[in-house]
Amino acid sequence: MSQYRKDKKDDYVIILDYLPEGKAELTPYRKKPIAQAIGDKYFTIIEIAPRQGHSFDIGERVYIGSEKRDKVDHIERRIRYEWLTPNAKSELPVILVNIVKSNEAGFLRFYNTAGFLTPRQHQFERLPGVGKKISLALIHERAKSPFKSFDDMHQRIKGMHDPAEIIADKIVRELSGESKYIFFLMRERDKKVVRDRRHRRDF
Repeated sequence: MSQYRKDKKDDYVIILDYLPEGKAELTPYRKKPIAQAIGDKYFTIIEIAPRQGHSFDIGERVYIGSEKRDKVDHIERRIRYEWLTPNAKSELPVILVNIVKSNEAGFLRFYNTAGFLTPRQHQFERLPGVGKKISLALIHERAKSPFKSFDDMHQRIKGMHDPAEIIADKIVRELSGESKYIFFLMRERDKKVVRDRRHRRDF
């Protein structure tokens, strides 16, 4: 069922929505507390059930790894973007920006190493809000010296939106199936994947 690689697992997720009474569409006897969450490394979207006596807050970072879980009883299932609740979808962009900023060094590596998709098109041009002009500016500036931070990039590239928000927007589009090229998800099918894996994240 999953669209994600089985060999890549998140140890921590960020809560997107918590339904203490369960999903409205379920019959009463099947209802149980459930949370929708996204992995903070591989962006796996899952549903998790809390341990008895526990609950979750939106934006909370929760451990789901193979060691003892303090608040999670079990992982219910992996889900697709379109199965998220409206509230989860509205929280997703903000939470992704926070994830990107907390892993700034790794995502900065993308800006410093991204290459060409075709002889005429750079990966930068597939980022939301980054056209040919900004793409050329990014390539030119990093050739002088690698970007040291998002703030450094923002100051050196005039007219560029927040680098973290750009990546967060791209991830949302990849999750929703809107992007032809996949840069940040670890999918193995459904979309055309960038061939040069040197530009994939490794953090």
